[in-house]
Amino acid sequence: MSTQRQRVGTLFLHGTRDDYLAVPLRDGERLFQAVLELKETSAGPRPGKFRIKRDSTQEPRNPEEFVEFARGADRIRISEQTSREGREELREMLSGYQLDARVVRTCRLCASTGRFSPITGETAIETGREQICPDCAFVELERELSYAGGVTGAAEDRLKDLLLEVQDLERITNLLQGELDPDLTKFDEISATTDEVNPVPVSSLDLHPELQGLLEGRFDDLLPVQSLAAENGLFEGRDQLVVSATATGKTLVGEMTGIDRVLKGEGKMLFLVPLVALANQKHEDFRDEYGDLANVTLRVGASRVRDDGNRFDPNADVIVGTYEGIDHALRTGRDLGDIATVVIDEVHTLKEDERGHRLDGLIARLKDYCEQRAGRRAGYGGAQWVYLSATVGNPEWLARKLEARLIEFEERPIPIERHLTFAGGDEKPRIENRLVKREFDRESSKGYRGQTIIFTNSRRRCHEISRKIEYDAAPYHAGLDYGQRKKVERRFADQELSAVVTTAALAAGVDFPASQVIFDSLAMGIEWLSVQEFHQMLGRAGRPDYHDRGTVYLLVEPDCSYHNSMEGTEDEIAFKLLKDEMEPVRTHYDESAAIEETLANVVVGGKRAKSLNDRMIGEIPTTHAIGKLLEYEFIDGLDPTPLGRAVTRHFLAPDEAFKILDGIRKGEDPLDIVATMELHGEE
Repeated sequence: MSTQRQRVGTLFLHGTRDDYLAVPLRDGERLFQAVLELKETSAGPRPGKFRIKRDSTQEPRNPEEFVEFARGADRIRISEQTSREGREELREMLSGYQLDARVVRTCRLCASTGRFSPITGETAIETGREQICPDCAFVELERELSYAGGVTGAAEDRLKDLLLEVQDLERITNLLQGELDPDLTKFDEISATTDEVNPVPVSSLDLHPELQGLLEGRFDDLLPVQSLAAENGLFEGRDQLVVSATATGKTLVGEMTGIDRVLKGEGKMLFLVPLVALANQKHEDFRDEYGDLANVTLRVGASRVRDDGNRFDPNADVIVGTYEGIDHALRTGRDLGDIATVVIDEVHTLKEDERGHRLDGLIARLKDYCEQRAGRRAGYGGAQWVYLSATVGNPEWLARKLEARLIEFEERPIPIERHLTFAGGDEKPRIENRLVKREFDRESSKGYRGQTIIFTNSRRRCHEISRKIEYDAAPYHAGLDYGQRKKVERRFADQELSAVVTTAALAAGVDFPASQVIFDSLAMGIEWLSVQEFHQMLGRAGRPDYHDRGTVYLLVEPDCSYHNSMEGTEDEIAFKLLKDEMEPVRTHYDESAAIEETLANVVVGGKRAKSLNDRMIGEIPTTHAIGKLLEYEFIDGLDPTPLGRAVTRHFLAPDEAFKILDGIRKGEDPLDIVATMELHGEE
């Protein structure tokens, strides 16, 4: 290699006295590495030996070649990590050739491999022992991540961004051990926002006197979303889709018009929710609020249920029910009387794979019921429909499909901080305990202690976590009976519990006034949460009447999934949930769902089944579905067979029906058949 007269941008010198590493750089690229030894002369230190490094060998060269390089360099830099005596010796040697050099801070790790990486206060990364360059810090971080099991690209990018921001490698690697440095775990903040809406005075409403008096005793003005609904035809019978964040008062929109129409004798009110726990809670709330004005009853599941000794009364003024409870009444031909108002809470359920098509079918069948009844009963004008949701990705489209006026109010009453940290599954309960204790020890300006909802993905995990919380905490899931769940709800409301640990599916809409939400898992069962479900759940953090702010923590296990059928890992899903747009609410039909809903429409509507299919939000291949129903002998023409009626009465998918039939024909015990189907469903 010829070293003379090559243009050099920077000549970098580093090492110990009498033995230095010389690295010439051009356009940032290393030309070669060389070892320089100095010797003492009468004129001072001068180059004594100069050797070019080649792999494991060193090629001796004329020391004068070093001088030529130094004279041809645009600049000469001496590493600050060179000893003080060495720096002085190099400067004295260079001065003898009328050359000048600056001392710069460099990365020791780079220098040890012959690279030149100047570092400044803006770029240096602290390791606890020394300062290194960002590139070497990234290498060290990647090594730590490999020890932790590895993370995917988005999580690694997040950690590298934080590393550049705080310039402290130790603080970043501590995150991988579950440290809760709030400056590092904080991902973002959803600011409190308030749209300008002129409040509607309650005294200006033309409601039934008893309801008017009740509301005037509670507040002077309607909240913004309620005012918008009132100004857009709520009390003139307009159907509405109300989309507004949790705790903004949208539920009262449905209650006001429903109770008003009940008291004016126009017909009863149905208030429908997706889950039994929600129905139980709403039933109790309605009895407390309106029990003196109207008869309130409960309808859940596929049978009559007892609630404090009271049976379901189809003639009640207000029926609180689950989607399936009311749908079962329609499928079995029950007379629900004159319905003046239908409130569908959590209408975004339409997008769910399991329950979405059933809600879609219920809406179509219930509208058909009201229209048929209006055609038969003089003076009955049909029902007003109010749909409620905190989270809809495509509200305009959904409002058109539902033939409802959109009432959208984008308000966040209080800010929500969103935090993300990494932890293994065994470490998560320890971190959750710290977060719960820290939150419960705080008191808001309104005088309430901070309480936590922890979402996880199994009933077993609910109990496991709640046992490890030092302050009083309780599991809450569908495996608990009604009395047990009510006790948990009461104790939480009375601030006797620091936390509830719940399955994601159950508590997304239950009214726990929590200031903090922790995601122990980003899965619901063995399915990752959707963005919509995630926003619905995190929206439980912070209530304006109780708290000053809400806090959300995602505890993310790197490179983790909960079932081999799940695509992606928890760290990948975390950044998708935090960054992606909310999915649109649309109902999708596979063959099984299309057959199930078409059969239900045949059972309820007979020859109107095709028109019922046409009015549903999702697109159903009606001809194909009817062909399959005929093939399976679930219908005869457009009349249901006894088998078809049994299948639809019990909300069975075709494959479930055939498993039951096959078991019966083989003489299997009915309990064994059910147990096998339950096990298959869990898998």
